[in-house]
Amino acid sequence: MGIIEIIGIAGSVSLLSGWRLYLCIFATGLAMRLEVLPLPEHLASLAVLANPWVLGIAAFGALAEFFADKVMWLDSLWDTIHTLVRPIGGALLALAIVDPSDPATQVIAFLLGGGASFLAHGGKASARAVVNTSPEPVSNIVASSAEDVVTVGLLWVAYEYPVVAGGIAAVLLMLVTALLWWAKRVISRVFFRRPKAAG
Repeated sequence: MGIIEIIGIAGSVSLLSGWRLYLCIFATGLAMRLEVLPLPEHLASLAVLANPWVLGIAAFGALAEFFADKVMWLDSLWDTIHTLVRPIGGALLALAIVDPSDPATQVIAFLLGGGASFLAHGGKASARAVVNTSPEPVSNIVASSAEDVVTVGLLWVAYEYPVVAGGIAAVLLMLVTALLWWAKRVISRVFFRRPKAAG
């Protein structure tokens, strides 16, 4: 597997971790446990995700996040708490993907993985903060369910087609940047509108 594919997988997994950290860990670990996902030699450090204890904790976290993400006020609280957790998790996953014999690459992967995960988390949390202002619960549930499906689908594509993974990471990065820009405009419009001049 070439450097482009490795960077693509690391970038994709890090970005997806910013949306659904526990689901990324659980889906990857379960796929390895069921031998659906063949693990290349250089990704041997990811084998820890197939450990029953890690799978159990990740499944509990993914289940808790699944339900918390569907409730407006709980979703925002969950995102606030995970502002630190998701970037660290994304950085550690990126670190586990790169060659352990190259310390410089590991440091770069850790920093870029954490940054990508933080950016994805920021885009997701900002967009959902806007969605959460809607008085009806349906839009929140639809947005959350779409995130669940997209995360699992893109995670599978990233591992199954490593060449495409770099493209996935680039598209996700553009999407997250667009979400941040859109959320900033909506929040500015809603909370910082200038009052109309009298008369």
